[in-house]
Amino acid sequence: LTRRTRIVCISDTHNQTPKLPKGDVLIHAGDITALGSFAELQKMVEWLEKADFEAKIVVAGNHDLTLDAEFDEQHKSLRHWTASQDAEKCRRLLRESNSITYLENQAATIYLASPTGPHTCFKVFGSPCSPTMRNWAFGYQAHEASKLWDAIPSDTDIVVTHTPPKDHCDTATEDVRTGCEVLLQALYRVRPMLSVFGHIHEARGVERVRWNVEVPENGRLEEAVEKWQDPGIGNNKQSLVDLTAKGGRPLDNASSLARPAHRPEFPIRGNGGQPDVFKVVQPGVLNSTSPLEGVPHNNSEANVRATPAGAVESRPGGPRSDIGFVLEPDVETVDRRAARRETVMINAAFLGPRTSRRGGPTTFHKPVVVDIDLPVWAFE
Repeated sequence: LTRRTRIVCISDTHNQTPKLPKGDVLIHAGDITALGSFAELQKMVEWLEKADFEAKIVVAGNHDLTLDAEFDEQHKSLRHWTASQDAEKCRRLLRESNSITYLENQAATIYLASPTGPHTCFKVFGSPCSPTMRNWAFGYQAHEASKLWDAIPSDTDIVVTHTPPKDHCDTATEDVRTGCEVLLQALYRVRPMLSVFGHIHEARGVERVRWNVEVPENGRLEEAVEKWQDPGIGNNKQSLVDLTAKGGRPLDNASSLARPAHRPEFPIRGNGGQPDVFKVVQPGVLNSTSPLEGVPHNNSEANVRATPAGAVESRPGGPRSDIGFVLEPDVETVDRRAARRETVMINAAFLGPRTSRRGGPTTFHKPVVVDIDLPVWAFE
């Protein structure tokens, strides 16, 4: 069973706090701020925390300087203003937020558990990294790329990165930046439902990629690429990408969480403070008998917490679930090839091309709104 879930995607806000469309999940793909000062981050975290979404997935970007601990320590002498910033205090703003899932090369499984929400689930991997270019945060050299992107779990449904993959919504006109070839190869290996990114403002857009799952070792990874026509250009409509069955063109990709084995029960505290019992499709993760009350909750089997809006976040730490493919996800099978054939690539940059550097106007893009069918994990 699947249900429509609305995901709002945005990136490269650079201190802007736009009004966001309504949705179930918010994804921010980095460059939250201009330079990552405490004042900037505090303003942007407050904006994110006030946003009315059940789950909020956030990664940093190259402009969020103080969030990169190693970079911050190495470059204090080059960026004198950062010496006055308490970098650890800056990082705590995001890491300790009770409503934001902040990811630095990490994966988490999200269960939308609000009584009024879709009760769907997905696995997300997030990374702030981009190829090194001058003195900016979260950079990596070419020889480091494979190790970085090999860390994306093969059963990931949504990959959120700051950098684009090579040749997909990555054409720069302002400089020599481009997407990452090794990330593209990792996306082919994983074949997630969505790949969300930003970084190159002028390349904002969406592409629907059909993978060549029978590709020879040195063949082309993509069988076909379809460019999106934005329905929100020059009008008051949303920039909508409809991937649902009801919309007529469902995404040819099944979540790895979509195959239930059995349905044990556990309590979650609802809006009225009384436990609401759900039948859960994901065993072995939320195995505490204590109601989740919107505060961090940990147990020996997994790192689990519930957000105030109702979403439950589970990070690796427990035994592998018996949901999904029978074999390890890294093992390519006929069933897996058939189940994950398409990925939608989304450059969700909010800030437009940097023509203001040459005296031109500052332009903005609309957030990208994605409707997608995700597996239902709980039944009232």
